[in-house]
Amino acid sequence: MRYSARFALVGAGVAGLSFAATTANATPAGPGVSGTVITETTVGNTHYVLREITIPPQQSTGWHFHEGRLFGVVKQGTLSHFDASCKSDGVYPAGSSIVEPSGANHVHIGRNLNKVPVVLDVLYSLPVGAPLSDDAPNPGCDFQ
Repeated sequence: MRYSARFALVGAGVAGLSFAATTANATPAGPGVSGTVITETTVGNTHYVLREITIPPQQSTGWHFHEGRLFGVVKQGTLSHFDASCKSDGVYPAGSSIVEPSGANHVHIGRNLNKVPVVLDVLYSLPVGAPLSDDAPNPGCDFQ
């Protein structure tokens, strides 16, 4: 798929996960979790980044939040998404879209509880200079 088509598809209403600098007691992404930037641009005060993220089986993104809104689409596998209450706030099979709101009050984790990798296309809409994500401590859940 061409970059512009991916950007349009993801921008049409999808969400994501990412990884950035670690803070004290943060829960970093699991082994093998990776992200590749497909394209990025800045318009005014907003930086847009389109990334493909892969979460291996039985791994997670680690607890984190974003300083801007994210839109993603699950290309492969099934993403299990949990909020800071430790409850699932969505299960997203291939073809599903997800939106993640911004702010430290929206701490969450993406988990791959299955046997095939989860592959996501994610559009980040961030303030200029913001990291892709901010790691956060586990809010008290019995899983990482």
